[in-house]
Amino acid sequence: MTTHAPQAAQAVTLPTTLDEAVAALAAMPAAVPVAGGTDLMAAVNSGQLRPAALVGLGRISEIRGWQYQDGHALLGAGLTHARMGRPDFAALIPALAAAARAAGPPQIRNAGTLGGNIASAAPTGDALPVLAALEATLIIAGPDGARREVPVSHLLAGMEMLRAGELIGYVRVPLLHAPQVFLKATGRTGPGRATASVALVLDPARRGVRCAVGAIAPMPLRPLEAEQWVASLIDWDNGRAIVPEALHGFGEYVAAACIPDEAPAEDGTVPPLPPAVLHLRRTVAALARRALGRALS
Repeated sequence: MTTHAPQAAQAVTLPTTLDEAVAALAAMPAAVPVAGGTDLMAAVNSGQLRPAALVGLGRISEIRGWQYQDGHALLGAGLTHARMGRPDFAALIPALAAAARAAGPPQIRNAGTLGGNIASAAPTGDALPVLAALEATLIIAGPDGARREVPVSHLLAGMEMLRAGELIGYVRVPLLHAPQVFLKATGRTGPGRATASVALVLDPARRGVRCAVGAIAPMPLRPLEAEQWVASLIDWDNGRAIVPEALHGFGEYVAAACIPDEAPAEDGTVPPLPPAVLHLRRTVAALARRALGRALS
């Protein structure tokens, strides 16, 4: 597996269907599923994980593409970031394509998968705030052909967990046919892990704005009150016009909701935020403001 692995896997199974993969996991409870392996191999190389067996998902063609289904896109969990970054996919779900293109250098984008991004649930996963803003639903495959649906936000928040022998098979995303934006800030120039990210999508049919902030908490955060407030200020019947002051206010509203002030002291005074936290709040505000401005332009 790797010259740095403290212990190599003792068994590798390569199923060709989703149900075969589920059956293999059920037969080997200690087995670990692997698709691109970008997170798994980092854990192996650092000594945090020593899998007794692996179930490779790379040969399951049914989860490597997408299809249309009742106004939704049904995305296979095996879609790579590189595939999602292509123009045909970007025309379908622009924000997810933008997140896929920002996921890292080419070797990461070529290997990393949508399902892996969700299952690892790393706070800096670029696809996660987009899926939260889109209110995506996971289709989870279980033993004996069982399928169940779980909102992606429930899995990321720990409200639902993958059970023994289950795999994320597909992600159902509503097709909104409206502007979508993904922006992120990193600690360096070029591809890198996000210090903060914002996904924003418009939902003209419901005259709504959906926003999710990533990387600053264990799961993406939805500033619901800020969404409702700014949606009420958009002139949906006149080119989605909005006053500039509302853009600035939205950024501040989102940032304050996701990075609140310190609790008041006993004397009623509110301690100032540490400089690093204050900088992060300003970053979130700028990202949210820019994202909404681009979506409405």
